[in-house]
Amino acid sequence: MSVGGFKKQINKASQFMSEKVLKEKGTEIEEDFRVLERKVDTTNDVSIKMLEKVKELLYPNPAARGKMSMKTAYGKLAGKQQELKYPHVEGQLGEIMMKASFDLGEDSAFGQSLRTTGDVLKTIADQKEMLEINIAQNFLDPMTMLINKDIKEIMFHRKKMEGRRLDFDAKKRKQAKGSNITDVELNLAEEKFEESKELAETGMMNLLEGDVEQVSQLAALVEGLAEMHRDSARMLEELTGELGAQMQAAQSRPTTVRTPRTKTRFTSTRRRQVDSDDDDDEPPQPSPTKSARSSGSNASSRPHARAQFDFEAENEGEMGFREGDIIYLTERIDENWMAGECNGEAGYFPANYVEVIVDV
Repeated sequence: MSVGGFKKQINKASQFMSEKVLKEKGTEIEEDFRVLERKVDTTNDVSIKMLEKVKELLYPNPAARGKMSMKTAYGKLAGKQQELKYPHVEGQLGEIMMKASFDLGEDSAFGQSLRTTGDVLKTIADQKEMLEINIAQNFLDPMTMLINKDIKEIMFHRKKMEGRRLDFDAKKRKQAKGSNITDVELNLAEEKFEESKELAETGMMNLLEGDVEQVSQLAALVEGLAEMHRDSARMLEELTGELGAQMQAAQSRPTTVRTPRTKTRFTSTRRRQVDSDDDDDEPPQPSPTKSARSSGSNASSRPHARAQFDFEAENEGEMGFREGDIIYLTERIDENWMAGECNGEAGYFPANYVEVIVDV
């Protein structure tokens, strides 16, 4: 920064303090301009909050949402564009049902209903993925552009206008006190202030008068949500009818009658005597109730946690688990990561995926 620029910053800071502390009046800005500023500020605030909440609507799980953001940021740093898919609960539940139906077999009525329900839930998950693409193209991307380009440019001109106003008022105050500020310098400062004010006002008016774009983006969001919910409701209603038919078929299916096999009885006196002798030779067994109680007490006092979400190990050293698994904790690495053992495996995992029951 040059010496002249440094002096200008000092003058603006001095003028700012004079207005805030000494209550000196600067150049008055018209009320119409202030109204435009308030409306633009409101537009900016609601746009930022809508972006955040719409992302929460599309990706409800905060842990999965944070993991996607982390991977996206890492991909940008590494120069790699990764295609990330959010693990929708409907799709996960559908996968569980489809696997269970395969294990139960085709002759199981419950297995058939699980396969039918799982297929519909996976289709609903696919519908949600299509909704994500639709809303990203028609709402999230345009709204992000509005915040990062149009509103950001307006904020730049407003900030520059305020700086030039302080410079103009500082020079005007110094000239009034007999400083060597010339009329040419004062007029030049005023012209720069008016120029920045004109640019800021034009930008704000263009933004507010062109708000039909924001209305169309909001309409695209609502239309996408309505379409997804209509399709989901239609599929679920059809599924309800199919499950009702499967239930009636299962009720009308003939019951298999099973004949119990007879048990062979040994009546020989010698046999009973041998069995009695064998029983006498067996050592006394410990009480199972006491043993189970002792084992349970040791397990409950050991540091452990319960998995709240599924976690897939993707890097070396990580440990995967499923929702509901009990994880025995061995170390708290930091506020975000822990180490432990689960299902015969050991490794580290994100702390926000589990509920700690007994801390390490």
